[in-house]
Amino acid sequence: MEGKILVSRSGAGEYTYADSGVDRDLRLRSKEALRLLDSTLRLSRYGDIVQLPYGRLIPFRMGCFLDLVIEGVGTKVLVAQLAGKFDTVGVDGVAMAVNDVIRSGARPICLADNLHVQRSDPHLVRELLKGVADGAEEAGCPVVGGEIGDVAEVIRGEGGDKGFDLVVACIGEVSEAEIVRGLGIKPGDPIIGLRSSGIHSNGVTLARKVLLKRWGGAFDAFETPEGFEKPIVYEILEPTKIYVKPLLRVLEELRVKAVVHITGDAYLKFGRLMDLNPGIGFEFTNFKPQPIFNLIQETARRIKGPISDQEMLRTFNMGWGLALIVDKGLVDECLDVLDKEEAGAEVIGQANNTGRISAYFKGRRLMLR
Repeated sequence: MEGKILVSRSGAGEYTYADSGVDRDLRLRSKEALRLLDSTLRLSRYGDIVQLPYGRLIPFRMGCFLDLVIEGVGTKVLVAQLAGKFDTVGVDGVAMAVNDVIRSGARPICLADNLHVQRSDPHLVRELLKGVADGAEEAGCPVVGGEIGDVAEVIRGEGGDKGFDLVVACIGEVSEAEIVRGLGIKPGDPIIGLRSSGIHSNGVTLARKVLLKRWGGAFDAFETPEGFEKPIVYEILEPTKIYVKPLLRVLEELRVKAVVHITGDAYLKFGRLMDLNPGIGFEFTNFKPQPIFNLIQETARRIKGPISDQEMLRTFNMGWGLALIVDKGLVDECLDVLDKEEAGAEVIGQANNTGRISAYFKGRRLMLR
């Protein structure tokens, strides 16, 4: 495709994720501390732990491996508190955990939740756990435990005493032969995207500070922007899609090389696959962002400063919540399976031999990494 190549640099006056309070560089330096945990891996009881692009698998008898994930929903909980609507973030908590587990090819087998509240409010707790139960039903996975803790001196939320934070853990199981390892990616291999429902649970800090007056943005919480059908606070609270059923269906039918949950750092997440496949790069050519993403960019331009297209693609899913990489000879079969599951799947790009991550967006080729 023809188009001017733009290198990813923040220009003067641009509004970035760091400006909203999330500094990628600082977070990356903080994550260096995770190396302190590596020495504990020798304590594995049943054999060597398997390192994957986005996590590790625990060996557990008879060729079975366990995938353990624990996830939160970030500052989306503040939006829920502002709206007084708590059920959808329960779904988000489950989605963030199970969608991470399935990246390894594992089937989620159980969930547990940890709910810390400013005060034990029966309505708030009931609505949150209703959402957790709804998400668990969609994922086909039981909730087997959890905790509710009152931590009024730790949590101060929006709207009086409605503060809370939610964390959900998930365990999945996978046989050694069925592990999705992120290896063997070749130039020309297609990237298949599954449709997102909107923002999901990442980039919410930036979205809040651009869109909601409570945090310096443009709109009252229950204001409906022109062209939208519901108040902006409910657009942000649209729950994260759960991809367990369509992905497991694909894994039953064909071999998948890699699965990427497009969450924090968005399309930069593909960089971990580049580390495992030397010389491989990725180009994305098909984006279908929901209207809320355009609203974020347009509103920021008016009141904060422009958000570059590169920054949008490094922060938001831009219409695709999960991505699969398969052999190019399997693309039609994969799309057929996903069509039957009504996953809204399309080819969104392909692997190449550039060693870079690029995107063809709004008529321009952008370099993301």
